[in-house]
Amino acid sequence: MSLTWFENSHEIDAETHLLPDREDLNPTQTPLPTAQISILLTVRLAESVLSSSMGSYLSQLLRELPEVGGDARKVGYYMGIMVSLFCAAEAVTSFPWNRLSDYVGRKPVLLSCLVGSTLSMLLFGLSRSFWALVLSQCLHGAMMGHIGVVKIMTTELTDETNVAQGFSMLPLAQSLGNVIGPLVGGVLSRPRDRWPHIFSHPFWADYPYFLPCLVAAMFACLSLVITGLYLEETLDPKSPKKPSHARPNSDIPQEETGDIPDLDMTPPLRSVLTKPVVISVANYAMFALLGAVVATYIPLVWSTPVECGGLDLSPASIGLWLSVYAGICGFFQFAFFSRFVSRFGLRRVFVFSIVSCAVIYTLFPFENLAAVGGGQNIVVWLLIVLQISSYCVFDMGYSAMNMYVSSAALNTRSLGAVYGLSHVATSVLGTVGPAAAGWLFAFSLTHNVLGGTFAYIVLLGVVCVELGVSTQLPKNTWAHREE
Repeated sequence: MSLTWFENSHEIDAETHLLPDREDLNPTQTPLPTAQISILLTVRLAESVLSSSMGSYLSQLLRELPEVGGDARKVGYYMGIMVSLFCAAEAVTSFPWNRLSDYVGRKPVLLSCLVGSTLSMLLFGLSRSFWALVLSQCLHGAMMGHIGVVKIMTTELTDETNVAQGFSMLPLAQSLGNVIGPLVGGVLSRPRDRWPHIFSHPFWADYPYFLPCLVAAMFACLSLVITGLYLEETLDPKSPKKPSHARPNSDIPQEETGDIPDLDMTPPLRSVLTKPVVISVANYAMFALLGAVVATYIPLVWSTPVECGGLDLSPASIGLWLSVYAGICGFFQFAFFSRFVSRFGLRRVFVFSIVSCAVIYTLFPFENLAAVGGGQNIVVWLLIVLQISSYCVFDMGYSAMNMYVSSAALNTRSLGAVYGLSHVATSVLGTVGPAAAGWLFAFSLTHNVLGGTFAYIVLLGVVCVELGVSTQLPKNTWAHREE
């Protein structure tokens, strides 16, 4: 099968098109289907609450396990095992879930994953050994396929005039969940210690972390009910089509299109691996790697003693700063992402996000230098504010990559496979990336390589590689031939 037209599609964009009609220059924006998008936002909110609520008490929970025996030095080891197995389960199952949605529909997969996530959270609260916790987390990871399905349905509910606005709303729900989750986990853990008259039953002594798990599971259960009752299926098995915001490209000669899969059927997996898909998934995976390292380094560096290259911030201070970040990040994307895309183009926004990651890495040693001079002073706080602001800009890259990935698909029948591949790639790197970055940080400090800054220099090199890979992306979404 010839894929010439796909291989060249990123070169045949606004620079080589014939002059478009005037209507194409300023298309009228289609109103967002607010009700349906809002239901998808409840799913994203629920998952964010589930994932972030455990962070407030997980270290303490692990310390209390029989396997750990209260040794704080072992907590990192057991936490690393748990996170790696969670990501491994997600990597193994995300593609089958997304691919299944191409055949049975988006809504059944979404509902199934919500049921599994709810059960996994309840089992987590009832677990009393390390491997029971791991099994519940593996179940949770195996149910993460709904993240890709939410993105797929957002793609199918929007068109080229409002897709940026639609994707900018997903981080808003995620950020709100990241604010609610830590509060649920921090306030409701060990309720018998806080409210002994209300939680006097021996059950709360045996399962001191079940209450936050129960409340977090209620968010998922509520989303499950709303989704089951009101969400409409977006995959029409009788009339599949290309992604609605993929730009038409009628300038490609018919003889170059070759044997293109029938747009009225689910294409085989081999035909899904086109050049646009490979380039988009590669960019998404590398960008997710950068993001995973940032998410690892911020609490790691901030909590490290000043003499070891960190800031020596207390857990309360770190939690406060991360809550501030979570609170403003989603609103920032919602307010500015679609405007930036309209003004500068999708690729420029993505490149700007990558550059902001370099700013985040660069600020770490300067924060430590400021702390060495005067402890936690105004200069340190200003640098942290700049770092968090850069982190908000960086997160726009995820929305940009969602647009690239969805527009690279052959048609809506292959969206599940494309998003599944991207989810597998990001999950695999999410499994090994943070662990490798943590080792690199420790190696730099232990051996005092370049004054302990060697890790940041290596990461800046990875940023440069990602900038090079991003040059293969089109200026906007991928162009497709007319059906």
